[in-house]
Amino acid sequence: MTASKLFDLHKLSKRGYLRRVTVAAPAPNLAAVPGIVAGHWTHPSGATGCTVVLAPPGGMRAAAALRGRGTGTRELDALDPRHIVGHVDALLLTGGSAYGLGAADGVMRWLLARRRGFPVGPDVVVPVVPTAVLFDLGNTGAAPVWPGPDDALAACEAAGVEIAEGSVGAGAGATVGKAAGIERAMKGGVGTWAAHAGDIVVGALVAVNAVGDVRDARGAILAGARDDAGGFLDSQRYLARGGAPFGGGRASPRNTTLAVVASNAALDKIALEALARAASDALARRITPYGTLFDGDVVFAASTAALPPASPLQVEALAAEAVPEALERAVRLARGTARTPGLAS
Repeated sequence: MTASKLFDLHKLSKRGYLRRVTVAAPAPNLAAVPGIVAGHWTHPSGATGCTVVLAPPGGMRAAAALRGRGTGTRELDALDPRHIVGHVDALLLTGGSAYGLGAADGVMRWLLARRRGFPVGPDVVVPVVPTAVLFDLGNTGAAPVWPGPDDALAACEAAGVEIAEGSVGAGAGATVGKAAGIERAMKGGVGTWAAHAGDIVVGALVAVNAVGDVRDARGAILAGARDDAGGFLDSQRYLARGGAPFGGGRASPRNTTLAVVASNAALDKIALEALARAASDALARRITPYGTLFDGDVVFAASTAALPPASPLQVEALAAEAVPEALERAVRLARGTARTPGLAS
């Protein structure tokens, strides 16, 4: 995983002399795309939360790719290239399964107070907030809870260019490696990263709560289903050899990987759909298995349309760099619970 860069600052000492101070630059994140900010709300129990990505005033173009077969969404029809709505005002990733969809009302309230939305009359706007849910009900062993409108509004208030990672927001109740049962899982979370090529930026934010395991660039399992000896079971191999899904217990829908990929490159909705699929492919290279019958995987792609890219493939290639790093950070920075170990504990 790439470390934060170091840079030098020159500050005046108390006696007026210049002195050099070396500090760590903040890690690049989704907000490296100018105008985009993100914020979290996390339930006090740590069992759930939500993450909002706010567009700059005037909105941003967006599209989505649905790869899981257990998705829960709201207002994704506005992302269709044929839809009259050309821009969205925010994207919401929320825990709580379908119960969490109501949290989007809080994002709409926050946007409406700032007159940001689709104009439908001289003095009326309708904020457009596509939303996807992460099924985390009971994942941490705590009583099922979910974000509401006030909680998502709080995430909007907290939004900025510094984005917390790990067991926060939509990733608070996330777990990974549940193919052989929740008791063998490890903690998932939220991670974010950005890749640059000249003035073109692609930022990614991932909340991972997968059936499968998360792997590093070499293919080694970082976090996933644990075996009885303290190592990794390898969910893909376990299922391929006929292992009973979820250890033969009750089928669990408590799995989702959600992601947002954004760029300042000028892309239309059709190109953004391709970008969302490319980002989903990047996740599939690192999460095994991915997009299963029991996963609700959704990837959003957004563009502030500030600069022309060298080609649409440039943006997709940058996403292929940013998304895996964001995914890896999501599990490396996730704190464990009494029930489920995490790499950051």
